[in-house]
Amino acid sequence: MNEDYYEILGVSRDAGADEIKKAYRKLSRKYHPDIAGVEHEETFKKISVAYETLSNPQKRQTYDMGGSTNAGFGGMGGFGGFGDLFETFFSAAGAGSGPVPRGRRGQDILTALEVNLETIAFGSREEVTINTAVRCPTCDGSCAKPGTSPRTCSACHGAGTVRQVQRSLLGEIMTQAPCSACGGYGTIIPEPCEECSGEGRVHSKRTIAVDVPAGIEHGTRIRMSGQGEAGPGGGGYGDLYIEIREKPHPVFRRQGDDLVADLYVPMTSAALGTTISLETLDGAHDIEIQPGTQPGQEVKVEGLGVGRIRRRGRGDLRVRVNVEVPTGLTGAQRELLEQLAKVRGEETVEAKTGFSQQGFFSNLKEKFSK
Repeated sequence: MNEDYYEILGVSRDAGADEIKKAYRKLSRKYHPDIAGVEHEETFKKISVAYETLSNPQKRQTYDMGGSTNAGFGGMGGFGGFGDLFETFFSAAGAGSGPVPRGRRGQDILTALEVNLETIAFGSREEVTINTAVRCPTCDGSCAKPGTSPRTCSACHGAGTVRQVQRSLLGEIMTQAPCSACGGYGTIIPEPCEECSGEGRVHSKRTIAVDVPAGIEHGTRIRMSGQGEAGPGGGGYGDLYIEIREKPHPVFRRQGDDLVADLYVPMTSAALGTTISLETLDGAHDIEIQPGTQPGQEVKVEGLGVGRIRRRGRGDLRVRVNVEVPTGLTGAQRELLEQLAKVRGEETVEAKTGFSQQGFFSNLKEKFSK
């Protein structure tokens, strides 16, 4: 009577793929002939066959339905169909390239860095802290306990693949498949590193310095090669991408390489002219308001903007003048303004529209009378 694959691995019939894989790893380490001795070779083979079947969704479904899962035997009276034949040819062509490297490159990481306007204007060295995988300091990525080393797999003799005979419409075909005993690596880790559980990497916080150039745009990503996630099994590091995010400034806003600020001045100051001290990114600077300055007019101060990222120099500071019209006038203030309006002939001034109101209605009347 055939043995129950679920019982061999010690899992329930509704166990998930991760649970089956975890059980197989535990048993394979316990009964591998290189570790437990050659007397456990048969037990290890049963464990490998059980895992090979239950880890494959199609084979597992066939097994659960009571069918045979022997390689190459399916419908058509024990012979694989054309789909199995093509799969056999392609799997055979892709196999045999040697064991799979245990070390693989780590993933890239994307993180954000918020910087203030001063950093964007002048450039600065900033720091980012990331929590990611780093190479295990105990085993240095070898995955093995210090003082031990990986051993050549006795099942595949270090090839990483095993040969199988399959029957097809064309007869028996020799194929190669990844070794289920070592996972295709060609070696096993008899005593895994306890700190990283045989992964060759652990999670840790790292603080990395990054140079933010002057003039960098919001949303720009700075690439730092080899500062990403450490790969498993001693694999190389991925890259770190730092996305720059500009914090809003209470006074200035950026327009390209220029800085723009709104300056509110009294109506009298705009009419008579004045000098106002404005605290810029470079310190206090006197802004000259010329007599007769109109609302929305800009005063430009060269060289007090943002540093240019692709050429020398800096942009300009543009101060937009907003004229404050007085409200809540006292009797004396109102009398003074009325006197000013009388002197300037503005007692009954109409809004300037480019033509007189009287002329507009006269023209309209003439058109309808024709």
